[in-house]
Amino acid sequence: MKKILFICSANKQRSKTAQDYFSKEYPHFEFKSAGTNLKACAKEGTTPLTEEMLKWADKVYLMEERHKSLINNHVGPIYDQKMAILNIPDRFSYMDQQLLDILVSKIKLG
Repeated sequence: MKKILFICSANKQRSKTAQDYFSKEYPHFEFKSAGTNLKACAKEGTTPLTEEMLKWADKVYLMEERHKSLINNHVGPIYDQKMAILNIPDRFSYMDQQLLDILVSKIKLG
């Protein structure tokens, strides 16, 4: 089973959309999502990113380059080989059709 982690800032819209959508489409995979902004996650009641999640994942999809920078500032580049940056800006709402279209075009799972 493949383990996929989606990361954005607050785990409210982009990464949560990805987790929920792909979980339904690919039930033989495991999916998690998290946010890099601990304050925003606490405020929104969403899941903050932990190093345990990075260890758990086979593949990590980051919505923006800055998410990778934040991770590398905390733990160094040890997870770089697992990471892919999607370059999806923070302008979409949860389950926005345009966001779903972008995610589907950029993420190919077997």
